[in-house]
Amino acid sequence: MPVPRPKIPIAPVLSRASFSLARGGRPASVLDAGQVRKVTSGRVAIAMALRQMGVGTGDEVLVPAYHSPSMVPPVLWCGATPIFYRIGADASVDLDDVAAKTGPATRALMVTHYFGFPQDLAAIRAFCDARGLQLLEDCAHCFFGTHQGRPVGSWGDYAIASSMKFFPVYEGGCLVSARHRLDAVKLRPSGPGFEAKAALATLENSFSHGRLPILDAMLRLPLRLKDAAWTTLKSRRAAASGAAAALAPASSDSGFEFEPRWIDRRSAWFSRAVMACASTGRIAALRRRHYLALAEAARGLPGCRPLFPVLPEGVVPWQCPLVFDDPEGVFERLQAAGVPLVRFAQVRWPGVDGATCVNSAMLARRVLALPCHQELREDELAWIAGQLRAALHVQASAA
Repeated sequence: MPVPRPKIPIAPVLSRASFSLARGGRPASVLDAGQVRKVTSGRVAIAMALRQMGVGTGDEVLVPAYHSPSMVPPVLWCGATPIFYRIGADASVDLDDVAAKTGPATRALMVTHYFGFPQDLAAIRAFCDARGLQLLEDCAHCFFGTHQGRPVGSWGDYAIASSMKFFPVYEGGCLVSARHRLDAVKLRPSGPGFEAKAALATLENSFSHGRLPILDAMLRLPLRLKDAAWTTLKSRRAAASGAAAALAPASSDSGFEFEPRWIDRRSAWFSRAVMACASTGRIAALRRRHYLALAEAARGLPGCRPLFPVLPEGVVPWQCPLVFDDPEGVFERLQAAGVPLVRFAQVRWPGVDGATCVNSAMLARRVLALPCHQELREDELAWIAGQLRAALHVQASAA
């Protein structure tokens, strides 16, 4: 009898274990880097950081060629022009190319810590200081961790983070600054509809992956009634106004859109409460353990290697990125099996291609990232590792 395919969450989902204590204490995070404002997404935080930097019309912002397309619209919203710089084959910043592309109109350098692994921040900070550039530290993949004994996020003039990549919440991001005060950044609530959406979507995502079964059974009927009532309400609002405004930003549903109306909006109370109560020690310890387990499962497999073969002390990964010789064949097999995957930067800003940066195009094509978050169960992690081995052995046999 075939083993049923598990429905594995690609991102953390709420469970009873989310709040259990873990040994090792509280890990450092971007929240320790400086003043913090908790907003609805990382891309909104990028726009707010650029605004705080004074970036405007006629300015240029250096953006990595290896990027999510959601990173670019905040630059355009400020009236600035994105200039794309190259990265190395290991996703490190190519400072020689950054220097070549720095001109009189360059105001800021955006640096991304891919998959949770910090860049060489001391060298990048010195580069920016020598040229009068402001540094925007993109910690969307790197909420927790340290570099040379300092929390991630503390090297930039400003830093941004995406809390929903690390905590079991539906929405959330952070604007942080170690060098500038954020007293002038005043956040306002987004209303009861947004608050309800943030809480209920978090719970429903948890229920859909088999977590919190008792609460799921208790709320099943009320949630069905809620769905029916909300469908009716949306249809009425759409009929009256021609369109129904979304209760939450597109980023919460993995969309790439940038919606300026969410700027200066506070993250939902439910999300902030989960972040305050969740065991951060557990998050860091399990993500590291799961990363090492997946990297070990990939060791020695044909046509596969970890992008980051060593997990340094202080690094808390977002995903486990693996580099494949034949990514398409593996992707098709893993996707058909139901393994959740991330192909970061597979879609990039129009015009950013191999001519812009050969390594960006290579990594976007060849890297498949497996989940290593703290809410994976041991049997789910073992199943993912088994599917990876099976997919690569089938491919090797076919070759």
